[in-house]
Amino acid sequence: MSRTLTALITVGCVAATPLAAQGLRDELGKLFTFGSCGQPLCLDVSGVHGSHFLPSVNAGNATVIDFLTASVSRSASSTPISATSSGATYTIVDGLPVRTSISAGPIFAERSQTLGKGRFFLGTNISSIHFTTLNGVPTDNLELNFTHQDVPPAGLGDPSFENDVIRMQLQLDVNLVVGTLFATYGVTDFLDVGVAVPMERVSLSGTSVAQIDPFGPNPQHFFGGTSANPILRATSSVNASASGVGDVVGRVKINLGQGAKMGAALLGEVRFPTGSEANLLGSGSTTAKAMGVFAAQFGSFAVHTNAGYVLRTGQLQNDAIAASFGFDNLASPWATFAFSVLSEWRVGAPKQTLPGPTEYVFPFVREVQATNIPYRREDRLDAALGAKFNVRGGTVLMVNGIVPLRRAGLQPDFTWTDGVEFAY
Repeated sequence: MSRTLTALITVGCVAATPLAAQGLRDELGKLFTFGSCGQPLCLDVSGVHGSHFLPSVNAGNATVIDFLTASVSRSASSTPISATSSGATYTIVDGLPVRTSISAGPIFAERSQTLGKGRFFLGTNISSIHFTTLNGVPTDNLELNFTHQDVPPAGLGDPSFENDVIRMQLQLDVNLVVGTLFATYGVTDFLDVGVAVPMERVSLSGTSVAQIDPFGPNPQHFFGGTSANPILRATSSVNASASGVGDVVGRVKINLGQGAKMGAALLGEVRFPTGSEANLLGSGSTTAKAMGVFAAQFGSFAVHTNAGYVLRTGQLQNDAIAASFGFDNLASPWATFAFSVLSEWRVGAPKQTLPGPTEYVFPFVREVQATNIPYRREDRLDAALGAKFNVRGGTVLMVNGIVPLRRAGLQPDFTWTDGVEFAY
């Protein structure tokens, strides 16, 4: 676990450093900026035609650029946090503590048992995420096409220079390290309250190569040079990072009934917009979740089902139905293995979409696709497999891996989490 402790100390130190005046969202926008005008795809060196590609970038409420930045910040703010309890749980019967759980419990899903009156659960973990795909397309092979503004006369393609297209190849590398401190307190035998504070570091690097494809022998759009000797290719790159507190989570869990074999509970969570949206450390809006929890115990083997509603207040964020199912098994007195399937399913029509194809009328009818990023519903389906190891004094060491089962949004190939937890 030395890797976990070292990483947590590192995240804590960098989180305390001041953030740069210019956020990561602005840094990401530099990949689409060429020349010195300060606007995406403004060809300021080419005279009167300099701003003719701006409408292609700004069209609609959800351009490719906005979609990328929103995907990064949304992924940073939705990293799973550990369950509200771990290890043995108890209730008081005739003045004596009676154990209500056998195994150490699930890792990211919830069981029905609460901690017990006056008991504390403290923990910390570290997660490392290297994002590799966006809606299933590798982030190092994103293709974007920007088309010309339709200037008089009406009909795209007339004059002929409207047929010029800027084709961009984008290589993007995004890494996220999250160190989370969490605590839960048993107010009564049936009521737990808790908090989780994430400290995050987002690293962003990327390279874009833009190529102007002129429609004819005399280019009207170029990045430099002259019409007789134009420069039709340009590159841009960024390498930046930001650190700070992410979106803090408050949690309440109410046990509705607990027997020797079965139990049920309600879980409420609120994610507050404490993370910097400009630095992609948070969503910029409040998220509330209400979940029903059902669990059953069969000796050392326990199963759990969670289902509920996720309410997001962001203008470009959809609500969702959240559900999980899994089990945990006490394989030995000191080791518990846990498996869960975690999911979120979008509610309603998408509030943010990618731009569609652009249709040309002259000199012949055709379409130019805006990007190679396909449309996919913002539904998430992940599998989590991990283990908890009991050591002295009620300490539990945890390791876990998450693998996406469905490619949607910005995703890694694998997410690992290490942690240490204390219950007393």
